[in-house]
Amino acid sequence: MLAVEGSALDALPLAELTVALAAMRVVAADLKRLGTTHDAQRTVLLRVDPPPKELETRVAQSISPSGEVLDSASKDLARARQRVREARKQVMDKLSAILGSLDHVERAPDAAVTVRGGRYVIPIRSTARSRVGGIVHDESATRGTVFVEPPEIIELGNELRAAESAELREVLRVLRELTDLLRPHAATIAAAWEMCIAFDDLCARARYAVEANGFVPEIGAHLTIRAGRHPLLDHPVAFDLQLFPDEFTILVSGPNTGGKTVLIKAVGLLSLLTQSGIIPPIGPHSSLPVFTKVFADIGDRQSIAASLSTFSAHVAVLREILDGSGAGSLVLLDEIGSGTDPAEGGALAAATLKTLTRRRAITLATTHLGALKQLAAETVGIVNASLQFDAETLTPTYRLLKGVPGRSYGLAIARRLGVAEDVLAEAERGVPDAERTLDRLLASVEARGREMDTRAAELETRAAQLELERQNLADLENLEKELRAREKAVDKDGRERARAYLLDARKTVEAALGQARAAVTEATAKEARRMVEEAIEKTGGSAVGRLGGLTDLTIGDRVKTAQGKVGVVKEIRSDGRVVVEVGAIRLVIAPNLLERVDPTAQPPNRRTAS
Repeated sequence: MLAVEGSALDALPLAELTVALAAMRVVAADLKRLGTTHDAQRTVLLRVDPPPKELETRVAQSISPSGEVLDSASKDLARARQRVREARKQVMDKLSAILGSLDHVERAPDAAVTVRGGRYVIPIRSTARSRVGGIVHDESATRGTVFVEPPEIIELGNELRAAESAELREVLRVLRELTDLLRPHAATIAAAWEMCIAFDDLCARARYAVEANGFVPEIGAHLTIRAGRHPLLDHPVAFDLQLFPDEFTILVSGPNTGGKTVLIKAVGLLSLLTQSGIIPPIGPHSSLPVFTKVFADIGDRQSIAASLSTFSAHVAVLREILDGSGAGSLVLLDEIGSGTDPAEGGALAAATLKTLTRRRAITLATTHLGALKQLAAETVGIVNASLQFDAETLTPTYRLLKGVPGRSYGLAIARRLGVAEDVLAEAERGVPDAERTLDRLLASVEARGREMDTRAAELETRAAQLELERQNLADLENLEKELRAREKAVDKDGRERARAYLLDARKTVEAALGQARAAVTEATAKEARRMVEEAIEKTGGSAVGRLGGLTDLTIGDRVKTAQGKVGVVKEIRSDGRVVVEVGAIRLVIAPNLLERVDPTAQPPNRRTAS
């Protein structure tokens, strides 16, 4: 509309444009702020200058968010609406008075002022039409009631219509004025809106990547999908799929409802999401090629209108695929070779897969045909795969197994669903020997795989237990080291304290002995003995006890004290303490603080006090 000269936007589009203008301004400001960060420099390239904020302000002052032109849009509009309100009140008051003056037999039941054809009217009975007069604008379905505009109201109604017309003209003038105000900025508005769309698109991609826990794959390498999930399923089972450089075709086999179709659809969707710039739900260390073409033949394409059967429809699609595919193509084929005779369908499917493989097109195909399962052993570039199926419960696990074809489990499922045993027995006899041999081989491989899975689980459990025991052992060793360190620290502290106690005791004893030697009276000697005994009591304890002690002393034994003084046991008291005579001094000492001296050793020279 902005491009059409003289046109005017309606009020609702203008209200929506106000919201858009505000969004443009906010997005431009956010992109400008992101320009200060290194990681968002490419995003900043999206930024364009938004339209002037005055446009947003002017439109917001004139148009309400619900799309109505406000009285504040212009003074003339405010006056016109005031005249409309006044004229409408006059009409309503006059009509109410006329309706109130009528007799109840003239008024319609529940009569009230109403509107018909844009004119205010009152409902009256048709029998009172001639008495009331005026213009009839409508009548009821039974024609018993008519809606009349009384003569005295016609002029007031005309004035009301004139006031409403003036209001509409002013509304149109305001809309045209606002449109003319926006028209010079049409290109800026369009560019800023494209900026908003692009930024919203990037935000949506980022939110999806976070919600899907996706990782950016390596682009252009061979197909490697780690922890891939179908992007449209609520609780998908993750799968790993890797094609080596000499592998181009994956042939997935297995029972129905096993997830084969979901798998090939997931690969196609993950590839297309990546090439659309959307981080897909895949794990780290994944890589995806860049596909120039993508082909898919999934589902039943039969058409009565086009005279196509199921097989004919599949063949028509195969022809298009073979005509257009090549290196750099992704081809998805569901139930290839089905819909016709198994022998002919299998031959056509094998030829198609070989051709696509020679062209180096990445192909994922699903099948139930046993003949195709042997194709991988005969053709370079084709590999088998299957989705694991629990043979005991006949339920799918959706775990992808590359290199192993899958069993169809058709007869097993039929047996579980209650098909008669004689019918199943006859069916089993009708299975070709080659198919029966292949099925037994696959069953053996599956059993071996389950056994290996069980052993692997046991080994993992054992490894976890060993790791736990190793951690416990390491914790015990650390605790033992800590206790040894604490023991050494305590022992060292004890030795230092004992040494300090012994040094203090030695000083005290030497001072007492010196006093005793110089003593000239018996009182002085007793005081010296008391000082020595107190010193020994204070410093004895555990510190001196480390010297070793005696508990079998007898009177006359020669012993040595903790200070190295040699004396003779003179008395063993009832409390277990021993009286030892050292020279002229008698000491009372606990026996565990004494050390017996060899009786053959020479006694020290005794010095007497002079």
